[in-house]
Amino acid sequence: MQEQEKANLDTQEESQEAKEASEVLEEQENNKEDKEVLQEKIKELEEKYLRTYADFENTKKRLMREKDQSLEYAYEKFAKDLLSSIDTLEMALKSIKEAKESNEANEILGKIEEGIALTLDNLLKALAKNGVEPISIEGGFDPNFHDAIMQVASETHENGQIVAELQKGYKYKERVLRPSMVSIAKN
Repeated sequence: MQEQEKANLDTQEESQEAKEASEVLEEQENNKEDKEVLQEKIKELEEKYLRTYADFENTKKRLMREKDQSLEYAYEKFAKDLLSSIDTLEMALKSIKEAKESNEANEILGKIEEGIALTLDNLLKALAKNGVEPISIEGGFDPNFHDAIMQVASETHENGQIVAELQKGYKYKERVLRPSMVSIAKN
């Protein structure tokens, strides 16, 4: 009987081992199928990534082109705003040539003065239209906007106060392009 029990146990063990081997094989097949599905998904995601990256690069290039084009047109607008000033200066030069050839010097000088004043006004308007403004000397000396290049004795101004503007300064949208050159009082 022991032999029969032993044979039954051996058979049960073999059938258990066969069952386990079958489960392992089935699990390996499932893993192989899962692996294939995952590899396909990876390939699909890689392709999607490459398309998205290419779209990103194309968008980046397009935005750079548009930015460059915008800057180019901004300069064009600024140049157009200065054209009337150039016209006025050309007319002033023509008037000077005519004055040299005739005896109408006083009349011509009056026209030149008027033309230069008009040109300056046109230039200042064009600059202001494009964000360039003169720096004010009102409100006293400010080292962020003014360059003190000389000190002068003055009884009408307090010490360190601006006496005169020697060269006008300009700023572009609150950023100093050139500080005003000024003389300040020294008492």
